[in-house]
Amino acid sequence: MLTTVSHLAPDVDGKDTIIQTKGLRKAYARDRVILNGIDLTIRSGERVALIGSNGSGKSTLLKSLIGLHPISGGSVETLGQSFERAPSGKQRQALRRQMGFVFQKHCLVQRRSVLSNVVHGMLGEAGSWRAFCHHTAPTPWRDMALETLDNVNLASFASSRADALSGGQQQRVAIARALVRGPKILIADEPAASLDPVAGRDVMSLFARLCQDAGITLLFTSHDMVHATEFADRIVALKAGNLFFDKPSSKVTQSDLAEVFHA
Repeated sequence: MLTTVSHLAPDVDGKDTIIQTKGLRKAYARDRVILNGIDLTIRSGERVALIGSNGSGKSTLLKSLIGLHPISGGSVETLGQSFERAPSGKQRQALRRQMGFVFQKHCLVQRRSVLSNVVHGMLGEAGSWRAFCHHTAPTPWRDMALETLDNVNLASFASSRADALSGGQQQRVAIARALVRGPKILIADEPAASLDPVAGRDVMSLFARLCQDAGITLLFTSHDMVHATEFADRIVALKAGNLFFDKPSSKVTQSDLAEVFHA
């Protein structure tokens, strides 16, 4: 069991708090503060877009939430638990297994089959060496991978090599890999940035719908404000390491966006 900081407490709307930061601070030196006292609450099932200019602290915030960056001050709770207080690497890994990750570079094994790449999402489970290839994976893992591929409309490509797919198709494979374990949280860093506008919108639409249908909490960064306003319930803006605004996407104005990206 991981060290529990607090139980997942329902908010007034009945939804559990999935991620909470209080006064989160990250600094590399006294004069290089990346995050400056971030207070953020994300609830179960929400879809949240994180926006801001390059260097605003978006990627640092994501890495802090998943325990890849030690924080300099404040607190971070993810699923009611703390990476900082988890007494062992094994326990931190157990917490990360409840999360899925998708990044701008899909990081597929290009010479492996699509099905094997999705089975790789089971790495970290007991006996995870069997997830290196779909031929060695247990039948339940293969079945889950095939079902997830079907959900991203790629079941017919299961035996194809990953390098035979288009960029948009490869990103859908990466999404399937992230979803195959049934995570409670899915974190995506610029998931459509490397795709053309049509493929990017298709990927984001599929992404948001699958998370909504499964009740998965989605947090994604984006430089595309159309994606942020269309596929998120809330938009959280960072500016120079500070929380600039946190609003329902329907209430974010062009003036708000101009201020975020204005130097």
